[in-house]
Amino acid sequence: MRGILRFGSRTILLHIAAAVVLGLVASYAVISVPDSPKFQSEEGILDVTQVHVSENPLKIKGEWAFYWQELLSPEDIQNRLARDGNHDRWISIPGSWLGYRLDGQQLNGTGFATFRVVIELSEQDRNERLALRLPTIFHAYKLWVNGELLAEVGAVGQDKSSVTPQLSTKLVFFQPENDRVELVMQVANFHHKRGGITKYIELGGSDVLTVRTNLRIAAEMFITASLLVIGVYHLLLFVLRRKDRAPLYFGLFTMLLGTRSLLVGELLLTQWWPTFPWELQFKIEYLILCSCGYIITMYSECIFPNYVSRWFRLGTRIATGALCLVVAVAPALIYTHLLPIIGVVVVLHMMYLMVGLVQAAVRRMEGALIFLLVSVVALVTVINDFLYYNEWSRIGNTSPLGLLVFTIAQMILLSSRFTRAASNEERISRELQDANNKLTEMNMNLERTVQERTQALSAAHDDLRTSYDRLLHSEHGRKKLLAYITHDLRTPLTSMLGYVEAVQDRVKPERNEQYLKYIRDNTIRINRMIEELSFLSHLETGQVSYRMEPVHVVHFLRGFFEQYELVVRDAGLNFMLDIGDGEDQRSNLPVVEMDAQRFEQALFNLVSNAMKFTSNGGVVCVGLAVDEVNDTRYAIISVQDSGTGIPPDQLEQIFNRNYRYDRPGAEKGVEGSGLGLAICREIVQAHGGSVRAESDGKTGSIFYVSLPCIVEEGR
Repeated sequence: MRGILRFGSRTILLHIAAAVVLGLVASYAVISVPDSPKFQSEEGILDVTQVHVSENPLKIKGEWAFYWQELLSPEDIQNRLARDGNHDRWISIPGSWLGYRLDGQQLNGTGFATFRVVIELSEQDRNERLALRLPTIFHAYKLWVNGELLAEVGAVGQDKSSVTPQLSTKLVFFQPENDRVELVMQVANFHHKRGGITKYIELGGSDVLTVRTNLRIAAEMFITASLLVIGVYHLLLFVLRRKDRAPLYFGLFTMLLGTRSLLVGELLLTQWWPTFPWELQFKIEYLILCSCGYIITMYSECIFPNYVSRWFRLGTRIATGALCLVVAVAPALIYTHLLPIIGVVVVLHMMYLMVGLVQAAVRRMEGALIFLLVSVVALVTVINDFLYYNEWSRIGNTSPLGLLVFTIAQMILLSSRFTRAASNEERISRELQDANNKLTEMNMNLERTVQERTQALSAAHDDLRTSYDRLLHSEHGRKKLLAYITHDLRTPLTSMLGYVEAVQDRVKPERNEQYLKYIRDNTIRINRMIEELSFLSHLETGQVSYRMEPVHVVHFLRGFFEQYELVVRDAGLNFMLDIGDGEDQRSNLPVVEMDAQRFEQALFNLVSNAMKFTSNGGVVCVGLAVDEVNDTRYAIISVQDSGTGIPPDQLEQIFNRNYRYDRPGAEKGVEGSGLGLAICREIVQAHGGSVRAESDGKTGSIFYVSLPCIVEEGR
């Protein structure tokens, strides 16, 4: 950093120009790369017969039929078309109905309407399972696909009292019945300045869109977690050392950005907390936007003192306070009109700070150039977000990523300041030690003076050494905490990247196969975890279908035992089946209504779990019993192992998502996603049963699956 700042002002301006040019080139590349073939609907008809949307999802855009101030169902529209013919009005989607000219007048943002489009599919797509990815639609809607109601967010009505606004992204699945898909959507908005379908709706194959959605969520979770961790870390630094306020403002700024990232994009907050109040969600987002400019100004003042003028500091305090007061008091219909003003205020803050940073960089102040370059990146992404939310840009939320880059750079800057302070402390300590030695030599002949001065200097030296040791200990703890955080964030990706670069650079060609195997194994493990998470999410949301049929439990267990006997024995374990004398009493065999394939998966999860925690030579036993409770017979299937068991106080937690318990004394390293037992519980509960575990923590564990029996006809 110091080397960079030794260059003159021309070099600094050259760096700035290069950053701007690279940013523009990157932006052009992102905008110009086609993500899917360009198709537009005309007069409510979207012809995609020349493309396979199941493999190449597309964003639906173009003209939709528009029924203003009418909430029509698909049946109502079909009756009207049959009676009056096609006299529809058309509106371009995505886009708000705000400003749409209807009968010579421009519509405002509030009201309600019905939208309709017909999609003509290719022959291949007619037999594929398709999906629609629905973005946030302002602010309540219902969606019918081929006459079937598939999605409803909020409550749609014809006035403000009957409308319940809600923001949520959704992924809905459907099976086309023929070569035409009719989409009908009712939209109502009485709480925001803009209403309508303002963002792209994506159409594609169910698997492709599911993967894309999961990747978006994973990326946003990474950015959010990074911002929150960095924010908490710097707030803790301020608590430990209150004299320096830079970590306080930087921690607040980063925490606010992390909180805002939960409220935009994929709306992680509403996915985790669907009942979170809509009005409070909007107020938090706007309050963060209003206050960020002031907080970053105060942070810059701490980093580069005396370069923010007094009048600007006072003006930004007044403007921020006024905007926050309006947002806190007024309803969303009023303060959402202030979004352009808020954007102008935030951009003016950043522009003013960048002018000051240019001056600081010209004066070769340490850290000014890096601060300036990352501020350019942050400014470009923030401006794009304000343009996006005003429908002037089609590039989605970019500010979280840009501000994450800005945050990481500031974290490095603050860390260098702390390191420099510790180095100065060490240098001062060494200088004082040298001075003490020289004074001792000069005053050797003056016993009394030497004694008095030596005692005084020794006392001062001891105090300074004590202070230094405390500071060094504190700095060591801070570096250690920073190392843990850096390791958790970078080590896994850096490791895989290192192997990729080793293969690309041909460092050791003879080990390329080993490197690729490592990359493949880790990729398979991550992919398996994503698949299990996706499957568990489908189970929890009821998106998994079951083919239920009567099954004799004894026959099912015998087939299961024969199928997996070699698998268990190959793992070095004894596999046993204990069904008692159930086969001899054929007139009273338990029969259960089940999906044999799904239930086999659940039962194997229990057996696999027992195999993981049972040492070589141990026993895994599958048993069957019949019990009767309140005149209802239950088939109770047990899976028992001879492992070390589970502590009784943790038995209630083992079926929770991502819960893993490493049993002490296990011979093999146990790896897993912690989702197997959670998936088992969901499948068993879908069959109307229950699953529980028993263990004393010492002599193995037993899992019981209880399923209600049915009475076959003729008995």
